[in-house]
Amino acid sequence: MIDPVTTEIIRCALLQAAEDMNTTLIRSSYTPVIYEAKDCAVALLDREHNVLGQSSGLPIFLGNLEVCTRHTEELYGEQVWQEGDVWVLNDSYVGGTHLNDVTVYGPIFVGGELAGFAASRAHWLDVGSKDPGGSMDSTSIFQEGLRLGPVKVYAGGEPCRDLHEVISRNVRFPHATLGDLRAQVACAMTGQRRLAEIVSRWGLDTVMAARDEIFTQTERLEREAIAAIPDGVYTAGGFLDNDGIDLATPLPVNVTVTVSGDRIEVDLTDCADQATGPVNCGAAQAVAAVRVAYKLLVSGEVPLNGGSFRPLAVATRPGSMLAAEVPAACQYYYSHLGLLIDLVIKALAPVLPGSTAAASFGDSMIVQFSGLDPRTGKLYVSQEATVGGWGAWEGGDGESALVNSVNGNLRDMPIEVLETLFPVRVHRYEIREGTGGAGRWKGGDGVLREYEFLGDTSLSLWFERSVTPAWGLAGGADGAPPRVTLNPGTPQAREMLKVNALPVHAGDVLRCESGGGGGYGAPPR
Repeated sequence: MIDPVTTEIIRCALLQAAEDMNTTLIRSSYTPVIYEAKDCAVALLDREHNVLGQSSGLPIFLGNLEVCTRHTEELYGEQVWQEGDVWVLNDSYVGGTHLNDVTVYGPIFVGGELAGFAASRAHWLDVGSKDPGGSMDSTSIFQEGLRLGPVKVYAGGEPCRDLHEVISRNVRFPHATLGDLRAQVACAMTGQRRLAEIVSRWGLDTVMAARDEIFTQTERLEREAIAAIPDGVYTAGGFLDNDGIDLATPLPVNVTVTVSGDRIEVDLTDCADQATGPVNCGAAQAVAAVRVAYKLLVSGEVPLNGGSFRPLAVATRPGSMLAAEVPAACQYYYSHLGLLIDLVIKALAPVLPGSTAAASFGDSMIVQFSGLDPRTGKLYVSQEATVGGWGAWEGGDGESALVNSVNGNLRDMPIEVLETLFPVRVHRYEIREGTGGAGRWKGGDGVLREYEFLGDTSLSLWFERSVTPAWGLAGGADGAPPRVTLNPGTPQAREMLKVNALPVHAGDVLRCESGGGGGYGAPPR
């Protein structure tokens, strides 16, 4: 037995350790996609790979980093963990994400005994894909860059020079990439120090007793919340616009949610087969997306830990878009995951009216441009997510100009940073008025962002949710879909939502308009 005061102190210490890790990573990184956009997440794990503490960050990595440490141990055995080692992994079929999301992790030893693991995942700007930064038209994982299974990047506290050399020779920005790698290693070392401090203060037995109590509390709270939901089978479905290759064929995403007593099962097997284009993901990320929806509905106020998700089961189908296998392309793995989160919420909306919201604009809406900077003559890549409108709920309007639920703490790029680092000028950045769905409570509005290119560049876009825009609930209207126009108001104007490596020139203007959220409740007469 352990007293509740000690349990709570240790709980907060573990959560703060994870936040310290995240701060180390962000402040030490070399590229703005991490230090400005904060495209990263960290976790502190126990020796059984359960989450002790996870920082604020990208929700789509929710309860997902431990997949990498488990996979490593399954491959090589528990004896593989050695003090001072740090590992790296970015295989899309293990971690579930695209190759740019690199997981760096290491064991934590206290007094010579394995006590846990420190892990982080961060987006590397370039991993050697066929196009700088990433391709919107890849059809194979082998076009998407350097793919690493679990491999040591530090051994006994010393860098593995051979692997550093492999990485350096396979990416377009070796200095910045290795800098971000070292930032993730520093993050792991911070986690090692923090957990060692916690164990040295209370002792490993006390920390593990607190862990067990925290996990038990979390599981009990989640089961109580699920038991309050009426038993039944609930369904919802929608479509991705396309796979980026066949632009005329929408791809179905369907969910079936079964509530039985204090357990929930989410069946994702009725979705499209893995696609030709890069909209696939490994099964681990489909599970993570369901966990995001689950946390939104069931236990949003309870911090994530190893007791979370015990009442939740997720079924996927190997070879499907949500459980892809080699050689499926996975660069834009998250488009169907944002839709999936909204669909789980929609399925349960009839029995959880006070806890559900209408759909959000739903996707990262990526704007990417690259080329030679006329100011320096050097290659650059700018990649940023676009904010949009969230759905209204019973009691309030949806929020405008927020990043989508997949990305959580991720930020859009400040204009000052964008114009300083890259040859571009932003003429307009404003709320796209009237794009939220009408209703008793109105959906949030999207945004309009207009760029002028100051030099010749290569433009790539990935905008989604035009076939299934943000739907309303309880009589609310749908939000407006996204719209992107190159050189608006001119004879050369061209509308498009997806394009890869399109040549554009100095003086060209790009106007990006994100979608609005759905309304809630019938509008007043």
